[in-house]
Amino acid sequence: MAFMTAVGNVGLLVAGGKPSKDYRVAIFSDALNHASIIDGIRLAERQGNAVAFVYRHADMCHLDALLSSCPMKKRVVVTDSLFSMDGDFAPMTELVKLRKKHGFLFVIDDAHATFVCGKNGGGAAEMFNCEADVDICIGTLSKAAGCHGGFIACSKKWKLLIQSRGRSFIFSTSSPVPVAAAAHAAVNVAKNETWRRSAIWKRVQEFRDLTGFPVESHIISLIVGSENKALQASRHLLKLGFHITAIRPPTVPAHSCRLRVTLSAAHTKDDLKRLTNALSQCVDFQKIQVFNSNCYSKL
Repeated sequence: MAFMTAVGNVGLLVAGGKPSKDYRVAIFSDALNHASIIDGIRLAERQGNAVAFVYRHADMCHLDALLSSCPMKKRVVVTDSLFSMDGDFAPMTELVKLRKKHGFLFVIDDAHATFVCGKNGGGAAEMFNCEADVDICIGTLSKAAGCHGGFIACSKKWKLLIQSRGRSFIFSTSSPVPVAAAAHAAVNVAKNETWRRSAIWKRVQEFRDLTGFPVESHIISLIVGSENKALQASRHLLKLGFHITAIRPPTVPAHSCRLRVTLSAAHTKDDLKRLTNALSQCVDFQKIQVFNSNCYSKL
């Protein structure tokens, strides 16, 4: 949020007042981006400093067309690196190619990939070997780090801008020392205990083998359809010892309610066997959708 507010103020800094159309920032956002990104863009638009363009989920042809037809000089493309409700990765390699073609500022929200993806836990950019092509990486410490708060990885120039113009950063309280120390410890664990990442990806492969579902990551989104089906399945699974949340609107579009499974290094293959058996009791594997890219969120 601090970053998106800062992006919205770029035109203001250049123009020295309310920006003209020529000085506004064009923000291109994946249709399935996280709500925090959407709210940040809305704030920038409300201030009159930015114009939003939404491209179809992971559709690089659509994004290329939008970029090619956009007359605005200042452009930002922002995307989740790993989508929290679908479990699929952004097409990082293709996005990098478009960055070289169009020269936009490339921003990723790495919340669900940090510490989990990449040889050193550097996230999706490291996993896809494009760290040098990502201009700004925003993320959270409440997922794999098991802490609280978030971070922005960027150049010194962007750091100074965000610190001086990002209202949600300026007017928020700093993290307590114990939380900061815990986050630092999490970084060390992620670097040194690589077996944790290996275990997660082994579980992902085992889930594929057990179910036949073409899952991409440790976030497994099983789309069952109606809200009632999702709630009933979630309650049944809880009785069997599995806390799997039913994801419903407004988090996902209507009629695409789902069971969201998250694998961790603490799980075992036996856990997965019991889980797949439990799932088979409350959902029809033949009718489950794993991805649903035809449902798009709107700004």
